[in-house]
Amino acid sequence: MQIDLVALIVDEYDPAIAFFTGVLGFDLVEDSPSLTTDGMPKRWVVVRPPGAQTGLLLARADGDHQSAAVGRQTAGRVGFFLRVDDFDTTYERMTTAGVTFVRPPRTESYGRVAVFLDIAGNRWDLLGPAR
Repeated sequence: MQIDLVALIVDEYDPAIAFFTGVLGFDLVEDSPSLTTDGMPKRWVVVRPPGAQTGLLLARADGDHQSAAVGRQTAGRVGFFLRVDDFDTTYERMTTAGVTFVRPPRTESYGRVAVFLDIAGNRWDLLGPAR
């Protein structure tokens, strides 16, 4: 068993795809036309870190209730965790690309960590090995 996808509510598909692929370096696994349960057009958009099994389903907000959840899917807590082999290089690349870090890098028993915001405003941990 494995978790295949986690839905991430976004305002619009294309800026989210650009952020996850261009800034974070994820692969665009799928971008296919689809329909909502009431027949409205949508897209099935999946991004995934290279080599990862679990991906994100980028889901465009549909209606006021979902729009209100954009950037607050985990109520302001860190809800997503991106583990990398080379923390310092990744942190520098992300900083140069304009990613907002809300907590600077620090060393914990489990490794290096810094908190950043995705394009929607959700909090992520960037995690790397301990020095």
